[in-house]
Amino acid sequence: MGINIDKELSVREYALRENSSFHAPYVPEFDFYYAVKNGDVAKVASLCSVDFASKSGFGKLCEDELQSLKYHFAITAAMLARYCIEAGMEHETAYSLSDLYIQSCDRCTTPDELSGLHRNMSMDYTKRMSALRRGKVYSKQIVLCVNYIYEHLHKKISVEELAAHTGLSQSYLSRLFRKETGESITEYIIARKINAAKNMLKYSGYSISQISETLAFSCQSYFTKIFKETEGVTPKKYRDMFAFTTEINIAGKEGKK
Repeated sequence: MGINIDKELSVREYALRENSSFHAPYVPEFDFYYAVKNGDVAKVASLCSVDFASKSGFGKLCEDELQSLKYHFAITAAMLARYCIEAGMEHETAYSLSDLYIQSCDRCTTPDELSGLHRNMSMDYTKRMSALRRGKVYSKQIVLCVNYIYEHLHKKISVEELAAHTGLSQSYLSRLFRKETGESITEYIIARKINAAKNMLKYSGYSISQISETLAFSCQSYFTKIFKETEGVTPKKYRDMFAFTTEINIAGKEGKK
């Protein structure tokens, strides 16, 4: 059974005290998140030299020590996503990374495994932020546009709607968007909807028709057509490919026990 993130992130939010131990002070914690969002690889590597599982100051979120650490890992993953989004990482990338690492955390069986995963996650976010800062920075209007698209992937999004949101004319927004992103607005929206669909196909139990409807495609056949043009396979084939890989991984792990 997977971790219920909504439930866990609200669990006792960092208990005041437990067994005479104090929580980690706010300033060092902020220092860590600030270093990640600024892409400071050297500093984050230094901060991660202390194993996640051996850090002092964690509140006791349940009786099982490993499960309590998993709760804290989930909180850290969610916080990293939010800090990185604030610093310019795309919503989809940040939240997808968070989801993937939380799912991996659920499979950890020892504190050492969890510590290694925490280190990998922290460095992954940091290196992505470092690359982002070296790359091209979007203008304020295009950032508004991109964020609006991510927040409304469940809707049909028009250029007119985006122009009103950014305060630009449709023609100027279209030219500026292509200039800064290298894609037309329509191409960008379709690509992000397909990326969202890929995650849903891999990690959710939604049917293909439900995914098509959730992402506001006009019909399932159109969704399938666009997905195949983009990914080279149908949505069903894509889901089957990942289901097969998962079964192999599970079988491999069970064989080693």
